[in-house]
Amino acid sequence: MLQSVASSSCVQLIQSQKSTWYFIFLVLGYILYLIFGAVIFSSVELPYEKALRQDLTITKTQFLRDNECISEESLDRFLKEALEASNYGVSILNSTATNWNWDFTSSLFFASTVLSTTGYGHTAPLSEGGKAFCIIYSMFGIPFTLLFLTAVVQRIMVFSTRRPISYIHMHWGISKALVAIVHSCLLALLAVLCFFLIPAAIFSTLEENWNFLESFYFCFISLSTIGLGDYVPGEAGNQKFRELYKLGITFYLILGLIVMLVVLETFCELQQLKQLRKMFYLKKEKTHDRLSILDHDQLAFSSAPDRTHGDDKAHMFVSVSSLPSRSDELCIQ
Repeated sequence: MLQSVASSSCVQLIQSQKSTWYFIFLVLGYILYLIFGAVIFSSVELPYEKALRQDLTITKTQFLRDNECISEESLDRFLKEALEASNYGVSILNSTATNWNWDFTSSLFFASTVLSTTGYGHTAPLSEGGKAFCIIYSMFGIPFTLLFLTAVVQRIMVFSTRRPISYIHMHWGISKALVAIVHSCLLALLAVLCFFLIPAAIFSTLEENWNFLESFYFCFISLSTIGLGDYVPGEAGNQKFRELYKLGITFYLILGLIVMLVVLETFCELQQLKQLRKMFYLKKEKTHDRLSILDHDQLAFSSAPDRTHGDDKAHMFVSVSSLPSRSDELCIQ
């Protein structure tokens, strides 16, 4: 008897804390996913890093051997300055006067990467004033960008998702859930085609050192706002129409980010994903004041029939007693 009571109480406890257990499993799954990614990246990239280090060491040793007049300290100092300049977007291999990092189009491109939190890192403010302005500009600009993107995505969702789904559901009689799933998949395929595959083919043509995979990699890293900065278009020394090219990339990133948010919001509105998210959420608890109001209303509703019944009886009694009798009518006559 005690065992059955204890088991039933345990089951009730687990059922009442179901969302908490789901959340714990979600956290453990995320940690395992991070560890899985670290293991794979380490096993794949570490051999390439070791080979690159060996090649650089061999190249440096050979250079010092061929140029005995240059000391190793001087070479290290020169390489350090070159690497520091490269971190700010100034390359010693591309120091021509035609490619400036802070002309208008390049600055516009930088501002778009800052406000969208992409942040390639290939260009950074050099002066203290520029760094201070970047802080203030981002402090107000990032919330402004979120407001702008939210408003644009909300308006686009009405015409791209909600109205088409409702129209097909009402006029064709197809289940709304099925229409939403098919619509989401088609919208995702269209976004991949127009903002990943086609731009990747264009970038692989315009950028001499990029193949299709590297171009597709840049599109994904950019539109997902990861922004590693290892591939940035328009940085080649012989880039034709560089300003126009940078301007086009800026509009591509903004428009592509809006489309990605529309696709994500479309999938988030699916009933299956809504139910999945609710598994990990805490249930809304009613406040003490609301419970008191509900209890008061229940008491009022429970006592209302009695009062109504009593009022009806009183009303009937008054109405009957107030009726004139037959004798009264004769007296009046």
